[in-house]
Amino acid sequence: MSQMPPALSKCPSCEEPLESGDRFCGACGYDLSAVPAPPDDSPTMTMNGTAPHPPSAAAPVSWPVAPEVDSSDMPAPLHVPTEIQGTDSAGSELPAEVPGVRFDGPPEPDEYPLQAPDPRTADFATPAAGTKMCVACRAGQVDQDGYCENCGHAQPRERDHMEQELDAVSAVSDRGLRHHRNEDAFAISSTALPDGSPAVIAIVCDGVSSATRPDEASLAASRAANESLLDALPRGTHPQQAMHDAIVAASNAVNSLAAVVPSGEHTPHQNAPACTLVGAIVTPTLLIVGWVGDSRAYWVPVDRTSPAARLTEDDSWAAQMVAAGLMNEAEAYADERAHAITGWLGADAYELEPHTASFKPDRPGVVVVCTDGLWNYAEAAEEMAQVIPHDAASRPLHSAQVLVGHALDGGGHDNVTVAVLPFPAPPQGAGSA
Repeated sequence: MSQMPPALSKCPSCEEPLESGDRFCGACGYDLSAVPAPPDDSPTMTMNGTAPHPPSAAAPVSWPVAPEVDSSDMPAPLHVPTEIQGTDSAGSELPAEVPGVRFDGPPEPDEYPLQAPDPRTADFATPAAGTKMCVACRAGQVDQDGYCENCGHAQPRERDHMEQELDAVSAVSDRGLRHHRNEDAFAISSTALPDGSPAVIAIVCDGVSSATRPDEASLAASRAANESLLDALPRGTHPQQAMHDAIVAASNAVNSLAAVVPSGEHTPHQNAPACTLVGAIVTPTLLIVGWVGDSRAYWVPVDRTSPAARLTEDDSWAAQMVAAGLMNEAEAYADERAHAITGWLGADAYELEPHTASFKPDRPGVVVVCTDGLWNYAEAAEEMAQVIPHDAASRPLHSAQVLVGHALDGGGHDNVTVAVLPFPAPPQGAGSA
């Protein structure tokens, strides 16, 4: 005699509504008599507060008897838990394996990364002219702070890494590994003197990080100094005087930034924009350097048996201590105040004192013009000569790249900028660039 199926409101298989007395589902044919009866519920506490019904008596578990140790002193065999047949709460034996449940699947990742849209298939709207799009997702526009409005990805800045190569001079600038932006700037060019001989120019500036908008200061100074030299040298101004005038022009350009406050910016307690400057002019017979601050110029001869030399003196606390005889150079530059500059370009500078020097090298070599982001890792002239490649005079760009790489390998704690100028200026360097 078949058992009457329990009263169900819908089919357990297809969830089709059922009527009382149905033995099979009219939609899928499911055998409703195969539906097990619902188990008796024995809650710990009933909703009305009465004591629960006592659970049904279950058969006692037959625990195996541990055998005694025999005379051989061999340990008794062990029984692991899996050898004991378990029972459920009603006393029934548990099945050997529960079908349909597995826990040995591959681990799920904590996060599912979002994949950038495929530019070949994604339906991107055509951006308006002049709109900068994100390099990561290719879908969002870049805001004024340099971040994507869609995915938030920070966009690479144009000045993070810059390289420029001319016939007789090359320069490389890099943001470094610790700073969030590159506050250095450079300008290189070449022109002709009135007699037709070449003059090669390199200007390197380092923005003062404690000042406001140091990146703008270095860029304005490098451009102004370069333009001043390109204007003065062809007119016959002596290169040393032209360098002095170029530093003054750079100072005026940086000073003018203090009078311009960007919209939405109100920082009355911040310092005015400021930077350091070092420059070099190379002709067939003369080498002119000029500087304000702690950016440096080095001379490295092609014949490495001849000594290298530093051509500039820092406007810094350490240099003042050494000049006054209060410390030797090693002690001064080991002090935490060593890099505090005492001269710079900017509206709040104490007094502008452009330094210039003229040299007549008697042998070929290269001039290295750099910021402290490089010379911190090759401070002495001998160290700089060891780092720069021996073919620097014929491969100035490669040499500048090697020097920047040396600073980055050393830690890259600051922006790094270097220009390499072979001496004497080769004839092919003539002509404006």
